[in-house]
Amino acid sequence: MHKVIRLFFKTLSVFAAIALLLCAIVLGTAAFFNSPPEEQPLVFEEAMRLEDDGALFLEIRSGETAQSVGRRLKNANVIRNRYFWNVLFRIDGEFIKTGSYRIELPANQTKIRSILTSGEQLLVRVTIPEGVTLKKTARILEEEGVCSEVEFLAAANSREILETYRVPGPSMEGYLFPDTYLFPLGYPARRVVAAMADTFFLRIDAIAPDAPVSISAAELNNLVILASIVEREYRISEEAAMMAGVFFNRLKIGMALQSCATVVYVITEIQGRPHPEILYNADLEIRDPYNTYMRPGLPPGPISAPGETALRAVFNPAPSDYLYFRLRDQNTGQHYFSRTLDDHIRAGALYVKVR
Repeated sequence: MHKVIRLFFKTLSVFAAIALLLCAIVLGTAAFFNSPPEEQPLVFEEAMRLEDDGALFLEIRSGETAQSVGRRLKNANVIRNRYFWNVLFRIDGEFIKTGSYRIELPANQTKIRSILTSGEQLLVRVTIPEGVTLKKTARILEEEGVCSEVEFLAAANSREILETYRVPGPSMEGYLFPDTYLFPLGYPARRVVAAMADTFFLRIDAIAPDAPVSISAAELNNLVILASIVEREYRISEEAAMMAGVFFNRLKIGMALQSCATVVYVITEIQGRPHPEILYNADLEIRDPYNTYMRPGLPPGPISAPGETALRAVFNPAPSDYLYFRLRDQNTGQHYFSRTLDDHIRAGALYVKVR
């Protein structure tokens, strides 16, 4: 009986030793395959590149599988073994998420897998300046790789988006807040538009908390149009509310706004000509609904993306009896405000704000 027991434990210890040996072999093999290759990546396919600091930029395309990504990484010598890569994804069924990623190299497979399944994509910092138009915004976003110019403009003109935000005009011009944003590369254009529109309405709520219930969508649109003009006219923030007051005074008496900014909008955005440094009489006589020298009242829509200063100015215009203003100091950006046309004419030549 004792011999049987001794034989049993001896056999058990042998199996345990074999199991431990096998476990050590498996763990060692896994650790080896999991570790990054000793050499730097050599071969890059489309949607992959090595940054100046040695990090890997990797774009995961829509519909791409973990297996196809593993092949790309192995071909680029980023991972040692793509079969071990496939095993990692079969353990818990995690999926790779579409997007653009930045991976610090060298990195083991579990680290790379964690990045690609987390959805923590590479973000680019994009600054949309105050006073730009939709077309210029679209170009900036495309240059930064966020979304294509065509797709952005299509989203900004989408009837569905316009109805969602109760914008009565034909586009989101003026309703996409100029700010610095962090967007993933290749981000859907509709989500870019939505993020900028959400920011706009958050700022409106901060400026005028009662606006959603006290004014209609049409009334807000008129204020946005006027703010877009003020944005393109003022040089120093202290004068924005004064300019808004001048425009309101003109609207009250049925006088044309005579905004140089609207003429520039016609020249650059509608006619496609270069931005002028000086406006001449021939420019002021261009027949277009956006030319507020030729047409009284507000133009058909906003002419730019107003920032917080311009929006606050139209919600809180400075009271005065001024009807005119004109740039008097090119260096400081100060304007001369006047009550009569004679004083206005004596103020000097017409200069326009360059964006």
